[in-house]
Amino acid sequence: MTTLTPQNTVERRSAPIPLSRLVRVELRKLVDTRAGFWLVASMGVISLVVAVVMLIARRNSPEKLDLSGFVTVMNMPTSVILPILAIMLVTAEWSQRTALATFTMEPRRERVVLAKLGASLIAAIGAVVFALVIGALANVLAGVVYGAPAGAWNFSGADLVNSLTIQVFGLLVGFGFAALILNTPGAVVAYFALPSAMGIVAGVVPWFRDHLGRWIDTTSTNQPFQTGDWASGIEWARLAVSAMIWIGIPLALGIIRILRSEIK
Repeated sequence: MTTLTPQNTVERRSAPIPLSRLVRVELRKLVDTRAGFWLVASMGVISLVVAVVMLIARRNSPEKLDLSGFVTVMNMPTSVILPILAIMLVTAEWSQRTALATFTMEPRRERVVLAKLGASLIAAIGAVVFALVIGALANVLAGVVYGAPAGAWNFSGADLVNSLTIQVFGLLVGFGFAALILNTPGAVVAYFALPSAMGIVAGVVPWFRDHLGRWIDTTSTNQPFQTGDWASGIEWARLAVSAMIWIGIPLALGIIRILRSEIK
């Protein structure tokens, strides 16, 4: 009589999804919707328009047509649009009801949040690099059309650090509000309305502007980083305090909400 012994079953455990792959997926999510695609495209179009406008408007002040000037001005519209991209990247999981699929494929929610944050920071760096490229092209054109002193390659380490600081700060503010509210319209309104309200209060109440406003009003704390000069220690300290209020608190509470909220 022959007896059949059951074959040994081998437990197969799938390897965890690499964080780098999660980041690539989140980067793709930035542009795979119509809204995301057109926001990214608008940043490119606006940068080109800004370069052309500067070449025309400053034709009588050629000394202002240098690389530092081009990059600084181009970073302004980008610093407004980029946080909206970060907001949509976070809130889309709930507004488009894809959170269930996302957190099923990667149950460790903190890794998904980290991947979204990493993708957002990469987008911020990409925005600065893009501004540098377009600014360099506009700078060459200014030198050819107007001659010296236009087209000077004045761009210091302070310019680069300040550009990155402004982009990352605004992006993290939007990311924090998005994580806290988990709703695209609500996060966008909070991103624009709350800091603006703080700026209005600082403008109306002199005592607030001269004391607390210097430390918590983002318009005031960001202003030293919109130039080509190195920020002082006290200016970095003020930026850090405003970051703790406008980034640290919303982001910490938002992450707790994401980790604990029920996915429907």
